[in-house]
Amino acid sequence: MIKRTDRPSPGFARNPDKKITVEPFAGSVTVRVADVAVAETIRAKLLKEDGYPPVLYIPFEDIGFANLEPTDTKTHCPYKGDASYWRLAMPGEPGEDLMWAYEAPYDEMAEIKDHGAFYEDRVTIETKKD
Repeated sequence: MIKRTDRPSPGFARNPDKKITVEPFAGSVTVRVADVAVAETIRAKLLKEDGYPPVLYIPFEDIGFANLEPTDTKTHCPYKGDASYWRLAMPGEPGEDLMWAYEAPYDEMAEIKDHGAFYEDRVTIETKKD
């Protein structure tokens, strides 16, 4: 965890024993919706949080935002901050949220700034370990 004091996490202040780690993922990641690759990277980060399955975070530079559009969904995590959401940009009925990101995370989670994570049950995530 990165420790700064500009914007500390209230969650960690209340629960300093909470464990969340972020480390580089050793391999490649491709995220697909049907046949469309919406993200491809060799620079993913793996976030591990007590009580939750591990989550891959992909740099914004490696996400095809031309295929995604922001939604009105917003959530808050006392450890990470406020999350924004995106769905597949398709004509017709709006689809469900596929990706979320903490664009201005709390200091302790600064490593996931400008990274997005995808719902494993709504996309296909292909990984190859180095």
